[in-house]
Parts: sequence; structure tokens; C-alpha cells
Amino acid sequence: MNYFDIHTHHNSSAQGSAIVNSYLEDFVVSEGKFYSIGIHPWRAHLASEETMQMLTKCVTLPQVLAIGEVGIDKHSEASLSIQTELFIQQADLAEAVKKPLVIHAVKAMDELLAIKRQINPKQPWIIHGFRGNANVAATYVKHGFYLSIGEKFQPKALLTIPNNRLLLETDESQCSIEDVYKQVAYYKKMPMEQLLQTIGTNINQLFPSLI
Repeated sequence: MNYFDIHTHHNSSAQGSAIVNSYLEDFVVSEGKFYSIGIHPWRAHLASEETMQMLTKCVTLPQVLAIGEVGIDKHSEASLSIQTELFIQQADLAEAVKKPLVIHAVKAMDELLAIKRQINPKQPWIIHGFRGNANVAATYVKHGFYLSIGEKFQPKALLTIPNNRLLLETDESQCSIEDVYKQVAYYKKMPMEQLLQTIGTNINQLFPSLI
């Protein structure tokens, strides 16, 4: 069983065991690798109709397994209205191509929950790099989100996430995905083999091409 990394910015990640997040302008497909691609909320104010057309074309590629990272970030230069409109467009795109949505969220849980109720998506929504507390974790899980844990997380929040809603990642960290698994296994008091199997099952449901 492999250590699956569902969200990394390191293109050097092992083939077939990671989803490399790529910005649209830097997107180049390498054989044997898988990708997520989307318009980040930090760049929402720079998006145009042409940008969306390019994204729509890229996400149809079989190597692109997810749309993202997209989202809402209260610290972004872009206004909340611009971020929200762009997020909805990309969420609709995820529905159209039947691929999961990888979400960057900063102080935006209420907004995301409202949009999710409005859209009622069929495709999975994944909060990547989740660092929130146990109450926030429980609320997201209650509303059907997956939560992906990276190098930094709150142990109490981790223990709140059901095994079937848990994913692991490295994001931009220099730590290895193996180290993330070790941390999570330690706090969950779970044998590594069991954790690998648990995450592998979730990956298989969300991203069959990775298995």
C-alpha cells in the first residue's frame, strides 16, 4: 500500500501516489502524474472569461483528477463577491466534469456551507490543509465535506474526523507524506497498516485512477 498525498505543490512527488496542484499558467502534464487545477481565491480578481475557458479545457484531461484549489479566503485581495462568483463557477464545473472539488478556506465556513446548500453538489467537496478546531471539523463533516490534514493540525480536531472522511497531504510543506502519516497514526493511536488501508479506501472512492 502506498502513502497517498491528495494535495501537493511539489511536482517531484512519486508518480501515481500524489495529486500535484498546479496553477493554470504553469500547467504542464507529465506522464504518470496526476493533477488538480483551479483558480485560487488569491487570484480571483485576475480571472477572466478566457481564464475560465482555459480551465474548462484543462479539467477534461484524464490526468486531472480534481478541480482546485478553489475557495474563499477572507485575507485575499479579491472581494468576497468576486471570490464567491468564481467559486460557484468552478463548483459548477466540477459537477459538469464529475470530479471532486479541492477547497482552500480561510474564515469562510459559513459562506461555504451556504453555497453548498444552494448548489447541492453531487461531487465530493474536500477542505484541504484543514487546521481548524474540533467544532469546525464536526460542522464540516456534518455537512458532507472531506477534510485533508497536512503537517500542521489540531489533534482534537483530527480525532473528530471520521475515518471515512479523512485524507492526508503535504501541500507546500517540505515534510514528507510519510511523516504526515506517522503524525496522524500517532494521534489516532492507529497502526500504520490500518491508516494506510483507511486512506487508501477513501482515495479509491474519490480518485479511482490513483489506485
